[in-house]
Amino acid sequence: MSEGTEPLVRRAARRLRGWGGVAAMGVACGLTASLTLLPLVREEGDAAAAPGTDRTAGSGAGGGVGVGVQVRADTCRNPEASLTPSTQDGPAIRAIKERGKLIVGVDQSSYRWGYRNPEKGVLEGFDIALARAVARGVLGDENAVIFRAIPTNQRIAALDSGKVDLVVRTMTINCRRIEQVAFSTAYFQAGQQVLAPKRSDITGYDASLRGRRVCSAEGSTAYEALEENSFGAVFKDEGDGTKDDRDLLTVPNQLDCLARLQLGEVDAVVTDNALAAGQAAQDPAVELKGKPFTKEYYGVAAKLGNDDLVRRVNHVLVGYRQGPWQAAYRQWLEKDLPGISGPPAPLYK
Repeated sequence: MSEGTEPLVRRAARRLRGWGGVAAMGVACGLTASLTLLPLVREEGDAAAAPGTDRTAGSGAGGGVGVGVQVRADTCRNPEASLTPSTQDGPAIRAIKERGKLIVGVDQSSYRWGYRNPEKGVLEGFDIALARAVARGVLGDENAVIFRAIPTNQRIAALDSGKVDLVVRTMTINCRRIEQVAFSTAYFQAGQQVLAPKRSDITGYDASLRGRRVCSAEGSTAYEALEENSFGAVFKDEGDGTKDDRDLLTVPNQLDCLARLQLGEVDAVVTDNALAAGQAAQDPAVELKGKPFTKEYYGVAAKLGNDDLVRRVNHVLVGYRQGPWQAAYRQWLEKDLPGISGPPAPLYK
């Protein structure tokens, strides 16, 4: 830990009394780590339906049979519809095979999704397991993968610049993003929800947020929801997106919001309930408030135009839904997100 970051952690330690002890302190260190991430993390050899319809798996093995739909560009009624699966090699797949490694943008601070195990020193979680499955499907080896830790607000930029082949990082498929990146079929259903201290009188995504300081990640669907209807909450930093941005209410990494909450710098967090459940598991002093107010689907993202790679990911997901998805869910998510019967059924264009 550098001398420049030590004061932040000491300040956190003083103010986190009564916020979950060691777990809360670990999150404060996570905030510091997120500010000093190494751009490249290697791990080698380490021990869909239209919105408003029911897409949850439950009939048949592995999330049901894919359905073909027409994606309408004018109304964007089915953003979760993706390309049909294929094993045919195209330019993107050939480039990956020539390199011998799949490069995947991931998170390293989202508990149970993509996080660094402090004892083993390796990345683990639901998204990490999926990324390894894709590496196995493309290169025949789940360890033939380079993980690059990227913040929430750099996911699309990392794909555009070619720094990563794929992003597997709790990334929601929506109408705006399908114009920026190419998504696989959906592999998880989540929803936006409010996270706040248990003692707080905030009741959910409603008028109880009026005048409260609410944190969200830059470039997230939570931030978009607040822009549409904030219920009078204060959720934008002065100088947002400029050199004067304090990164207090809008932060590069979603986990930073939990640290801000624990430090008393914000009153609530809006984020995916799938992520918030893991954060609540880390800190017993916070809890999810109200109910999810959106229905969202996570997809694996690729650069626009890399259709052969998207089709190969979708081919991997066909098999992944038949058993490995359920095993990963039981290992990483079931304790904090119980009652999910299976993955969303795929939708194809």
